[in-house]
Amino acid sequence: MALDIYQHVTDRVIQALEHGTVPWRSPVRTRGGRWPHNIVTNREYRGINTFLLALTAMAEGYRSGGWLTFRQAQARGAHVKKGEKSTLVIFWKPHQTNDKESGEDITVPVLRHYRVFNAEQCDRLAVEDGETGEEIAPFQRIKEAESICEGFVEGPEVVHGGVIPRYEARHDRVELPDPEAFVSAEEYYATRFHELGHATGHSTRLDRGVDTQPRAFGSAEYAKEELIAEMTAAMLCGVAGIDAATIDNAAAYVQSWLQRLRDDKQLVVTAAGKAQKAADYVLGRER
Repeated sequence: MALDIYQHVTDRVIQALEHGTVPWRSPVRTRGGRWPHNIVTNREYRGINTFLLALTAMAEGYRSGGWLTFRQAQARGAHVKKGEKSTLVIFWKPHQTNDKESGEDITVPVLRHYRVFNAEQCDRLAVEDGETGEEIAPFQRIKEAESICEGFVEGPEVVHGGVIPRYEARHDRVELPDPEAFVSAEEYYATRFHELGHATGHSTRLDRGVDTQPRAFGSAEYAKEELIAEMTAAMLCGVAGIDAATIDNAAAYVQSWLQRLRDDKQLVVTAAGKAQKAADYVLGRER
């Protein structure tokens, strides 16, 4: 059965959103700080490929931004590790055909795909190819932000070492990548504050039903909860003295949900009110 490329891409993005990862919001960095790129050509991937590869890297915990095909790995004297799965990359290929109406030969773009592997999925790949030799700078904690996190004594368990930032309502647990994996300390705390915002909605706290009334992905209630969590994060960042301009992802993230709820005139006001309660709860003002 032929692969439906459009459906594959759509499913991949939806799956990421359902697990709390927004493709265009990527606070976790790769070694070298580069966008996903082909190791052999040194060209950065573009369009939807940027998101597809970034999603795979986050889901699997790859820290290298370098990718290559199976044959490219072989040509460099390396090989793909047994059992590793490839990631789909798409491109448009010119196709010669005949216009049925005019009878003229024309060229039309046809969607095609191929598959690539991350450098960390390969053995015997040179360090300079895989970019795995670069040391990550030590994480610089932000005192005010750290105090907020430590002061949330009635908060959820926070576990580091994960791949995708998320709040597990069933276990009342926040899962985060290691702090050093984030693009900046500001992004780390903004992400942590977002997940803590979700945690305030637990039935043992402000009871917004996050653990007792699961929201269907894409529903109005799901979107409202995301907006509350992001507004909570913005408020806590303000208290911590983190310049909002450094959290570039927040605006795009909120906008993605506002687009879905544009007809709700009361959305921003009600969400902001609940976010204020959430921020106050984290800060100990409402307990």
